[in-house]
Amino acid sequence: MSVEPPSSGRPTGPPSGPLSGPSQPPSGGGPPSEPPSGGGQAPEPRRPWWGSVPRVALIATAVVAAVILAVVLTRPDGGGTGASDGGTSTAEGEVFLQPAADTGPDPFTESTAKESSASPVSPSPTEPATRNAVQGVQGGAPGLYGGTRNVASCDVEKQITYFKGAPDKQRAFASVARVDPPDVPAYLRSLTPVVLRIDTRVTNHGYSDGRATGYQAVLQAGTAVLVDDRGMPRVRCACGNPLSAPIAQQSAPKTTGDAWPGFKQSSVVAVTPAPEPVDVFVMCEPDGEWFERHKGDTGTRDRKTEKPDKPSPSVSITTPTGTTDTTSSEPPTNEPPASDPGTSSEPPTSDPGTSSQPPPPPGDGTGSDTTDQAPSS
Repeated sequence: MSVEPPSSGRPTGPPSGPLSGPSQPPSGGGPPSEPPSGGGQAPEPRRPWWGSVPRVALIATAVVAAVILAVVLTRPDGGGTGASDGGTSTAEGEVFLQPAADTGPDPFTESTAKESSASPVSPSPTEPATRNAVQGVQGGAPGLYGGTRNVASCDVEKQITYFKGAPDKQRAFASVARVDPPDVPAYLRSLTPVVLRIDTRVTNHGYSDGRATGYQAVLQAGTAVLVDDRGMPRVRCACGNPLSAPIAQQSAPKTTGDAWPGFKQSSVVAVTPAPEPVDVFVMCEPDGEWFERHKGDTGTRDRKTEKPDKPSPSVSITTPTGTTDTTSSEPPTNEPPASDPGTSSEPPTSDPGTSSQPPPPPGDGTGSDTTDQAPSS
């Protein structure tokens, strides 16, 4: 008597060849499997995980959350609207006043300023300025800087020694200067020691929690600084802080800190880069004598020169019209003005879309891992 095949319709005997005897039951000794419900149709295959709407929505939500978290954690200001770094705090529109001999908050190094002075001078505006206007003076203008002939206003080698003993500060300084940390000594030696003759707006940078923290500041006339080959202030000698171009304000800035006698907001200038590298700076001594100082020289090659035709630097006026940037100390990427530094009455030229920023030096694009903050007074 023959045995009926399993209800599944699939043979359970040998895979090939004639039947030599009764078919054996499926292995395991159990009864044959019951057909699936629904008239014996095959079970519906499972859909892949990506075909499930709830799962896709869940994964998409997780990805978006991860991206938002990454953006927040990597923001220069640490993800908040303000920061507290060693006595500094973010405040839009604030400018910190720094007297010439005052070290200021969060210095990078001890003072390296030498005994050198310069006779102050008032800028010569070529047109009326509004309260929030930026008065620009080109870095190569004769009479913008002063000092004492054959005397450097800053001890560069002492500055280098300080950084050698503080590699963390050297790295933070390098991040603002846009150089590699090992190149900081060569960078400092390439700068020229001078003394400001006009109250000057800059972005100053203190050192706090292992990094540079930027804030808007006005440096008093008489402050010893190091300038680059476009005449841009790069280091404040009283504290070793790196400097960069200031950020324009949409409204009249609120000043904090200690004002000095004779301070007037209308007399403050922002240095703009000279259109060409400056080989020789024409400077004024406190007694009114004039001399020339070669770029990168510490005064060893100073020589007397004639008084320039316009000893009081002319300024150009720029009124900010864009949105004020208060979250980044990266200098804008404007090109330097192309007019004569001594006679220009036109605002410094800039790339389209960036007219609200005072022009920084070429190649100063930055980076830096800094935030703009105003020190509390």
